Amino acid sequence: MIHVVNLTKYYGDYAAVRDVTFTVERGQIVGFLGPNGAGKSTTMRILAGYLTATSGRAAIDGLDVFWRPLEVRRRIGYMPESCPLYPEMRVVEYLRFRAGIKGLHGRDASRRIEHVLKRCWIDDVRRQLIGTLSKGYRQRVGLADALLADPPVLILDEPTAGLDPSQIRETRVLIRELGEKHTVLLSTHILSEVEMTCDHVIIINRGRVAESGPLADLARRAGQQAELIAELGGQIDPADVSRLLDTSRAETQTLADGVRLRIPTSDPAALATQLAVIAIERGWQVRELRPQQQTLEDLFVRIVGEENGRAVA
Repeated sequence: MIHVVNLTKYYGDYAAVRDVTFTVERGQIVGFLGPNGAGKSTTMRILAGYLTATSGRAAIDGLDVFWRPLEVRRRIGYMPESCPLYPEMRVVEYLRFRAGIKGLHGRDASRRIEHVLKRCWIDDVRRQLIGTLSKGYRQRVGLADALLADPPVLILDEPTAGLDPSQIRETRVLIRELGEKHTVLLSTHILSEVEMTCDHVIIINRGRVAESGPLADLARRAGQQAELIAELGGQIDPADVSRLLDTSRAETQTLADGVRLRIPTSDPAALATQLAVIAIERGWQVRELRPQQQTLEDLFVRIVGEENGRAVA
């Protein structure tokens, strides 16, 4: 449904997006994940036709974004991070205006407007001036606008920004429901958003794709990584501990009367037993032995950190 190949965007000498390549299949909900400034919004604006790329190719539903922009826009609903609304218009007036632009008129327009007013929980402010709405309500109006023409593809840039916890939960449920009928590309820098709503993930950093694949695969990778947290008391040489455990990857923190260790391992229980035996033999005090599984957040931080390290190098 969405195909991007070697997409690059320069602002002067600055490369906001560099050789980005990914595919979003029909019916998928894909999380476009990355830190602030990674290039997520730039990529989405190019896909939505708001920006032109410096080089590369992008297609939606088989239509080239650059050569057939009008046909592409008829197939997408785009919600930017900061929705450009008209503050002097009432909510229902704005949606009626936008419906006309999207080619909806008469009963079809009225039916879709009533549908999105209820779907996005803004029916109670339908007669209110947009300029008087909170940011959360303005976000909902922007989402309603994206859904008006019932497009097959939804491109949502930070859809929960500015919402309160209950609104965030409602929006997550809505996105999951929309995924049953639409292909959704969802941009965020909040990992919990991806875990709650998406089935595939694209991680972008410094304008490049750092990782992509099914969310279940990334979760499995995270679950396969673990570490042992240990705190030992006594006169201890951290290098001696690493040598005895045959690991050079242990992170050590020297304390006033001991040492604290963070040791990557695939079997924390076995390593804990080994370390306990060594501690008894050496007369060390065992204050803490705690296995810790890596989370998706840990995996994301590690992937981004490795990419940053390579970029610096």
